[in-house]
Amino acid sequence: MSRTVTRAQLSEAVYQEVGLSRNESADLVEAVLKEISDTLAKGETVKISSFGTFMVRQKGERIGRNPKTGEEVPIKPRRVLVFRASHVLKHRVNGGSAETAPKEVE
Repeated sequence: MSRTVTRAQLSEAVYQEVGLSRNESADLVEAVLKEISDTLAKGETVKISSFGTFMVRQKGERIGRNPKTGEEVPIKPRRVLVFRASHVLKHRVNGGSAETAPKEVE
């Protein structure tokens, strides 16, 4: 069964690894997530080396279908969040170790 990592678990991991207090660790995690969110909300890209890239893409208006009725419905233009994993992360997810991962090119 899959497990979801929460903010509290991230804060605890920072507390264990870095040695900040629990409150400072929680504040650090919140500050990082806020910076990422604010940057994406402005439509800018966030690249975390050896992890991946978060981007905002603009999708145009199009016609969709209601799957129950088959009725055509206009879908308004919108911005969508896209994540593209780095080669290093893909390698790790597929069972490779960090030491054997391909080098990230900036």
